[in-house]
Amino acid sequence: MYKIPLCKPDITTKEKKAIKEVLKSSQLSLGRKRVEFENLVARFVGVRYAVAVNSGTSALHLIIRALGIKEKDEVITTPFSFVASSNCILYERAQPVFVDIDEKTFNIDVSKIEKKITKKTKAILAVDVFGRPADWDKLNKIAKKYKLFLIEDSAEALGSEYKGKKCGSFGDAAVFAFYPNKQITTGEGGMVLTNNKKIYELSKSMANQGRKVEKGKWLEHIMLGYNYRLDEMSCALGISQMKRIKEILEKRAAVFNLYNEKLRSVKELEIPYLSFYDKISWFVYVIKLAKSFAGKKRDKIIKEMEKRGIECRNYFQPIHLQPFYKEKFGYKEGDFKVTENVSQRTLALPFYNDLKEKEINFIVENLKQCLFL
Repeated sequence: MYKIPLCKPDITTKEKKAIKEVLKSSQLSLGRKRVEFENLVARFVGVRYAVAVNSGTSALHLIIRALGIKEKDEVITTPFSFVASSNCILYERAQPVFVDIDEKTFNIDVSKIEKKITKKTKAILAVDVFGRPADWDKLNKIAKKYKLFLIEDSAEALGSEYKGKKCGSFGDAAVFAFYPNKQITTGEGGMVLTNNKKIYELSKSMANQGRKVEKGKWLEHIMLGYNYRLDEMSCALGISQMKRIKEILEKRAAVFNLYNEKLRSVKELEIPYLSFYDKISWFVYVIKLAKSFAGKKRDKIIKEMEKRGIECRNYFQPIHLQPFYKEKFGYKEGDFKVTENVSQRTLALPFYNDLKEKEINFIVENLKQCLFL
């Protein structure tokens, strides 16, 4: 049966060769590959410091701790994201405070943030959803006005730009993630990015069991730390991917443009919104169906597409309606109406670097048919 997956990493012989070279060495962790990978990403983004870790979630946790956010503190964030962007706040027993999203961009609605700021608010954690940059000018303005930390969850936005500046370079600190469905992959992996030396040193130490940043005694630990290290094989994979970043981003843009071209005239859906000042490195290709296809009808379309060998998915389920969040905080349907409306109508189509035009044609034709079953 014809099978088109939702996502697929772009791995070449160059990546395989790089990993084999590490395996032949005796240095499988805490070696030169990690440093090289960190430097490559930092230079690409235009920041001073980077810390490679084992996931984007770990990177977010390190930033929360490095900023001193603690129990009873509040962090403003979005309910339309992968759950890690709010879970990382809970790790330190702080409180995620949700703000609804903009209907077009799916990013946090900056016009609603100030109403949620209290004396307990310590930070804003904004997400570049699906690779689309958040409104960083307005976010910076609000953060400065209220003296709040600003955290950028750019896990999905490597290569995206906001007004000519790379995502991952905004606020006090940012993160990338390198899961296999991202623009580049290290298998599992993530990175902290910052221009703040203190955040860098705290993150680097905590990621390595609380050891000193500069060489100290191997079994001496100066603070509470974690085993969030990224191994040398993963870093070698990341280096090879970063050396191909221009090619990778061009491939993704080509796939995105083909989808837009073929779906623009379908009245029953909306293609991704584009703004004139953003350069977007898309993480996924998500369309928004008409209101009449929301909920169960959308889910029926997903199942029918899968029967035809095309993997699709809803993106995202609202965080506040996740079972754990409903139980812990008492959230209910209707609390964040825009997020819930968007979530009921989103449909992620297969999206990866080497998706061929004939496959996109197959996906589009079957989608048109499934809309009217």
